[in-house]
Amino acid sequence: MRTFRRSRIRAAAAAAVTLALGCTALAALPTTAGAAAAGGLVVQYRTSASGATADQSEPWLKVRNTGSASVPLSDVKVRYYFKGDSASAAYRFACSWAVKGCANITGTFKTLPNPTATADRYLEIGFTAGAGALAPGADTGDMQLRFHRADWQPLGQSDDYSFGAERNTYGDWARITAQLGSVTAWGEAPGGNGPTDPTDPPTDPPADGPRLFDDFDYTGHTDPRIAANGWSVRSNSGGPGVPGAVWAPENVTFSSQAGNSVMNLETSTGGTGASTEHTEILTKSSKFRNGTYAARVKFSDAPRSGPDGDHLVQTFFTINDLKAPMADDYAEYDFEYLPNGGWGEPSNILYTTSWETYRPDPWEAVNQHSEARQSYAGWHDLVVTIDDSAITYYVDGQPFGTHGAAYLPERPMSINFNQWLIDLAGQSSTTPRSYDQQVDYVLHVKDQVLSPAQVSALVSGYRAAGTTFQDTVPAV
Repeated sequence: MRTFRRSRIRAAAAAAVTLALGCTALAALPTTAGAAAAGGLVVQYRTSASGATADQSEPWLKVRNTGSASVPLSDVKVRYYFKGDSASAAYRFACSWAVKGCANITGTFKTLPNPTATADRYLEIGFTAGAGALAPGADTGDMQLRFHRADWQPLGQSDDYSFGAERNTYGDWARITAQLGSVTAWGEAPGGNGPTDPTDPPTDPPADGPRLFDDFDYTGHTDPRIAANGWSVRSNSGGPGVPGAVWAPENVTFSSQAGNSVMNLETSTGGTGASTEHTEILTKSSKFRNGTYAARVKFSDAPRSGPDGDHLVQTFFTINDLKAPMADDYAEYDFEYLPNGGWGEPSNILYTTSWETYRPDPWEAVNQHSEARQSYAGWHDLVVTIDDSAITYYVDGQPFGTHGAAYLPERPMSINFNQWLIDLAGQSSTTPRSYDQQVDYVLHVKDQVLSPAQVSALVSGYRAAGTTFQDTVPAV
C-alpha cells in the first residue's frame, strides 16, 4: 500500500473517429436474434467511435422494457463483449452522460470463461437502486458510455464481438446481452459464453495441503496468541496515508458476531495529520506465494460517527518489499475499496490490482487492475487465486477480473489488512470521525486454485470442527 500509487487519468477524451467501416460479419447477424424473452428486454446500440482503432470505444446504449411488468433496473446486467488488445492490457470505464444519471450506472470488466476469436472479455453494465425501474414500454434513454485502455494507447475494436462500425443510429443489437436476474432476457453471447450457462465450479473441499486459516478469535490487540500465530499489529510510523498520522494498534479490536469472532480495524481523524490514526495487521512472515487467498470483509460507506466524505481505503492484500525502484521481483495483489473516492475518482469504487513493480519518484507503475464503480458497503467474500498463468479475483463468488502472467509473483509475500486515509481533501471538517472495516476470517491454501464454493466449504469445515487457527504453510 503506497501513497499516490495510481497514475493520473488523462482529462481529455479524444474526438470520435468519423470513418465508417463496413462489417459484413456483424451485419449478417439478425438484429432480433435472441429477442426479448422472460424479462421482455431489448438492448439498442450505437457508436460514435466507428474506426477500426480508436482512442476509446463508445458503446452508447438504451435498454427497453417490452414486457408487461415493471423491471427494477438494479436486477439488469448488460454485457458488451470485446477482444483485449493483449493479455496484459487493462481498461477503464466511464459514463459521459446518461438520462438515468451516471452515478446510477456501474461498469465492471470481466473475463470470459471460454474465449473466442472475437471476445475474451466483457464490460458488464449494472444499475444502482437509484436508477429506478422501467415501466412497460419505457426505456432508459441515452447512456453515453465509453471505455479506454488504462495506458491510453489506441485500442483495436474491429475484431470485437459487440462492435458495429456501421451503427451510427440506435437500433436493436443482439451482440450485446441483457440479463434479468439469472435469466438471459436479450441477445446472444459469443459461443459457449451464455450468461446462464457457466460450468458449475467444484464445491468439494480440496485435498489436504499446507494452509493458513484464522478465525480472528482473540481478546484484543495485546492477546499473546496474535504474535504466536504469526501476526503483527502495526505501530511503527510511515506510509501510506496522511503525513503525520500514526498506526494505532489499540484500534484493532475483536468481538463476537453471530457466533463468530470478528476483527475490527478502526481509522479515525479530526481533520489534521496529528489527529489521524490508521490501522493495519499483517503476517510477520513473507511465506505466501501461489495458491488461493480468501477473506470475508465488511466494508463501510459511512463513518461510525462524525461527518462523512474522507478519502478512505479499506483493504485485503498480499505484498513483498520493493528492493529497488522498478525491481522486477516485486509483487502485490490488492482488494481496495474507496467508499468516498480518491485517486481522481469522485465516489465509491472497488479496485483489484496486480503489481509487477513501481518507482516512487518520479512515479512510474507497472500493474493491471479491474474496477467497479458502485457501493460495496456490507459483508463480501473476497478470493484471489494465483497459479503459473494468471491472477484471478472473485467478489461474492463471481469473477471480478483476471490479470496476466506478466504480473505473477517471483518471491513470497505477507498477508495484510489495513484501513487508512489517502489525504484530508475529501472532508475539511475538524469534527472527529471514525470508520470501521471488519474481517471475519482469512484463508490461504498453498499451491492450490480453489473455487469460491470450495473456499466456503473449507471454512465451514473448520468452524464445524471448532478450529479457530491453523498454519501449516512452511517457512521460506
